[in-house]
Amino acid sequence: MYQPERQKRLLDIARQEGRVSVAAASSQFRVVPETIRRDLDQMAAKGLLRRVHGGAIPADFDELGDTSVDARDLSAVEEKEAIAQAALAYLPAPGGTIILDAGTTTRRLASKFLEGSRYTVFTDSAPIAALLAARTACDVRLIGGRLRGTTQATVGNVAEFAQLRVDVSFMGTNGLSLSHGLSTPDVDEAATKAAMIAAARHVVVLTDSRKIGAESTKRFATLDDIDVLITDEGIPQHQLAELTKAGVEVVRA
Repeated sequence: MYQPERQKRLLDIARQEGRVSVAAASSQFRVVPETIRRDLDQMAAKGLLRRVHGGAIPADFDELGDTSVDARDLSAVEEKEAIAQAALAYLPAPGGTIILDAGTTTRRLASKFLEGSRYTVFTDSAPIAALLAARTACDVRLIGGRLRGTTQATVGNVAEFAQLRVDVSFMGTNGLSLSHGLSTPDVDEAATKAAMIAAARHVVVLTDSRKIGAESTKRFATLDDIDVLITDEGIPQHQLAELTKAGVEVVRA
């Protein structure tokens, strides 16, 4: 295989899976790892990819993860719907306590709460708080702070979340990898997410498979911090095997 063809396929892998691994690509294309590293370095120099530990991610990965809520809500719609539906099985008993992270998949989960649902829900998401307050019997607590325009999430509220102890936190993420854990572009939002996870007895992460294997700027949790990952059927088998081996319960919706 000639270099231009190989590099095009490497770019396709990065865009489809959210990340391209040096080790996996070396095996797939039957070349030494140094050849793949050289390809990725050249592509990074052209602005096509961004190098991360062990591979590369799309150059615009963080930008895609930090665009407006409305724009992100139009991507991977079927996958997010299936993930949100599967997440209902992890709701606590009526009267239980929940943290709902900001995000388009967690908002879809909130939209599936029954009208008579009675939970105490803490959230950093203005849209989620408004949705639940309008159509359920939940006791909704919007934790305040500075409101980020792109994600419509409040930040600067670590101390408030640190005082909580809830049954389950439903979390979103911009990237999830074995080496970097769970990550997101914004430092302030990462701090809030970390506090949300620390407050929960049980942590359930909702993310579509494009983000698995990808890495964003700021880590807010390790794989040891989460109990369940709910994703879609598009997760590559090698990533599924690696996460399962790491002790994460993976649910494919």
